[in-house]
Amino acid sequence: MKKLAKMQESSFLRLFFAALSVCFVIAAFIMPDRAKAFSGLWDIMTGPCKISTNYFALGYAPTFLNMGLVGLLCTVLVSLPGAKPNNVTTLGVILTIGFGSWGINPLNVIPTVLGVCLFCLIKKEKPGAMSNAMLYSTGIAPLISELLFRYPGAEYLGFNWLGLALGLFVGLIIGFFLPAGLGHAPNIHKGYDHYSAAVPIGFTAFFLRAVLYNVMLGTTPGAMGLSTLAAPEAEFFYACNIFCLVVFGACIVVALGMGCRVKDYWNLMKDSGHGVSFTSKYGNAAFLMNVGVFGLMIVGYYNLAALMDGGWDRVSTVWTGMTFGIVFCMLATCNSGSHPRNVWPIMAGYIATSYLFGWISGLLGVENYALTISNQSILIGLCYANGLSPISGKYGAGYGMLAAGLHYLLVTAVPDMHGGFCLYNGGFTAALICLMFVPQLEKFCKTKEERKLAKASK
Repeated sequence: MKKLAKMQESSFLRLFFAALSVCFVIAAFIMPDRAKAFSGLWDIMTGPCKISTNYFALGYAPTFLNMGLVGLLCTVLVSLPGAKPNNVTTLGVILTIGFGSWGINPLNVIPTVLGVCLFCLIKKEKPGAMSNAMLYSTGIAPLISELLFRYPGAEYLGFNWLGLALGLFVGLIIGFFLPAGLGHAPNIHKGYDHYSAAVPIGFTAFFLRAVLYNVMLGTTPGAMGLSTLAAPEAEFFYACNIFCLVVFGACIVVALGMGCRVKDYWNLMKDSGHGVSFTSKYGNAAFLMNVGVFGLMIVGYYNLAALMDGGWDRVSTVWTGMTFGIVFCMLATCNSGSHPRNVWPIMAGYIATSYLFGWISGLLGVENYALTISNQSILIGLCYANGLSPISGKYGAGYGMLAAGLHYLLVTAVPDMHGGFCLYNGGFTAALICLMFVPQLEKFCKTKEERKLAKASK
């Protein structure tokens, strides 16, 4: 295992992506419903998947298999000649795997990936050098499925020539122009939103929804089929928790075997998380330890949120395909700056805001406040509020809690902008929060380091 610690960053990350993907594939054939793994996978690939879709409605095995195959596809992309996987790649791969349980499949990612390949052909770039753009182009996959299978109406059409042509054409256009947007996005939020790709993807979905639906059709058809969440069962809780405990526990054990010490990981957790690559700065072992510890923290939070909102009976209803997927969507920032120390204020901010506005709504006479901390929309929203962790790392826990509260208030309204076609909804919301909040922080507040220096000078 010591050799893993000394392995080159890009090689280690490829091995990590492949191992994680294989874990999902293996789990698919251990699940009780493994007999329908392939038939369920076909249903996943040939159905609409606007947010919020729940692939668990088709079974555990098909969902796990889909996530594993998506992960292996991502691993292939980041292994193309010229590819050099890094922290940005880590975010893209794990994020895409996470969406494999509620929006992405091996079919609906093809058109936009081909669009990036077209960009490479015309601009004479190596495809591997643009592998990160290929990964992030998949954030608009629900729109591709919608065009493939039921545009222009609301009824499911299945495979048809118009849908195939339209889905491919729109995907090529999106993929071709996305690289330029990805390069500009960090300038908008100054590195305080880990989900940087959400900016160009979110605005693209907003524009296409307006043109393809509001202008041309006068309406946007609602989600259908799997988006009506299947009644969650206790088995969901056990399948999700056991898988996460095994995978994240294995990461911790392997990290220890690679030589990661407590002080190594503590040094990582002292980092603000702003503009950093953990594998480059702290090494492979510390990064893998963060995957395990941060992953367990996320799983613990989602179980705790359910317990706080209704006890043990509520825990079994929280875990759906979406919840399971967002564990990994949130974990995706594990190499870009997020760790337990700068994420707990985000979690605390979400909980506090939920209870505060639940209380205010009660004073206004609203019964059965909907946006409780275990509501699916809020659970998903927290995942992307995690992208604001550099704010708590740079300015302090209080500011992180405030940023999380602002995200909570906005995240459920943003899907109306893009019609549910942008999987990076919460990341797009985080970018909007940065646009509003970061200028005020820079104008009126001192960073933790500035306060420390000011105190030392007295």
